Amino acid sequence: MKITSIRVFQHDLPVADGPYVMSSGPVWALDTTLVAIGLENGVVGWGETCPLGPTYAPAHAKGARAALELLAPALIGASVRSPRALQRRMDATLAGHAYAKAALEVAAYDALGQSLGLRVVDLLGGAVCEAVPAYFAISVGAPDDMAREAAEREQEGYQRLQLKVGGRPLEVDIEAAHRVQEAVGPGVRLVLDANRGLTAADAVTLSQALRDRALILEQPCNTLRELAQARPRLCHPLYMDESAVDLATMVSAAGQGLVEGFGLKLTRMGGLEPMAAARDICRAAGLRHTCDDSWGGDIVAAACVQVAASVAPEQLDGVWIAQPHIEGHYDAENGIRAEEGRIKLPSGPGLGLSIDPEQFGPPVAAYD
Repeated sequence: MKITSIRVFQHDLPVADGPYVMSSGPVWALDTTLVAIGLENGVVGWGETCPLGPTYAPAHAKGARAALELLAPALIGASVRSPRALQRRMDATLAGHAYAKAALEVAAYDALGQSLGLRVVDLLGGAVCEAVPAYFAISVGAPDDMAREAAEREQEGYQRLQLKVGGRPLEVDIEAAHRVQEAVGPGVRLVLDANRGLTAADAVTLSQALRDRALILEQPCNTLRELAQARPRLCHPLYMDESAVDLATMVSAAGQGLVEGFGLKLTRMGGLEPMAAARDICRAAGLRHTCDDSWGGDIVAAACVQVAASVAPEQLDGVWIAQPHIEGHYDAENGIRAEEGRIKLPSGPGLGLSIDPEQFGPPVAAYD
């Protein structure tokens, strides 16, 4: 199962119903990077990394491809039998850049699963379900518009809705939260996600103004210091997302009792194996979490669903995929989609996708 070739592709993902609006501003299109790992047995595994623009996190699309220039040659001739050994080889080649390494690690898992006739979830401990709960993120907008969309998404079967807040007067966000909760039933869990867009003082003000509403606050502030500063005065559970950059940070936050849960991002953590380790940390600490990524097509979505299906249902807070904002699929038959608020686990080996590379045009880089 040795790696004989690696191909890198660039692909544009316009936001179909754009823009997608967060506290940092509107997003109209994303630049995704795909990798195809070819094995000596003829199997091809796929991975993907799609940073949410250059300012959402310390990651950007051209940075991923630059990192792959160093990483990919180092994996030629290596075996996919041990993804951890591949991770050690990548770490010895380049420090950091987990989001670029994740694309190669996911592709290796996909190739390994296909070679063994096993789904990726089987390589991560086994599936506890065949469909995982999806949640939907509602962009920053006028309170009435957000409430209207929330009601529509509830009708579609979503039982968890994330409301983007920040980047505007707090009074508008407070009104939006009230309107949304009045528009949906008691069975819908609401999350206010500021994507680091609030100060500690604003986070406290927002939470206290909504103290009578059942909400979760997700990553309201930019730094761990600000989260710790705000935490004692918050009236709601606090989830960490963008600050959960590695397992050490998660262990520290869980040990200090700083958070009640995590929004986990697969490429930010560095791939499937770190996500599985994060899953086990949350299990041990009694914390809930999501299994997401910042953006991406079917490959990223399939990887998120594979790891999510290995999470105990009482621990999993849902899976977010970008598919509702993307036109088409990489795999028309097996593409990942949410239906009635749930996402089915693909049945095929590996990630469960059949990818035609011709749709991406010629590779931007090739390594043999």
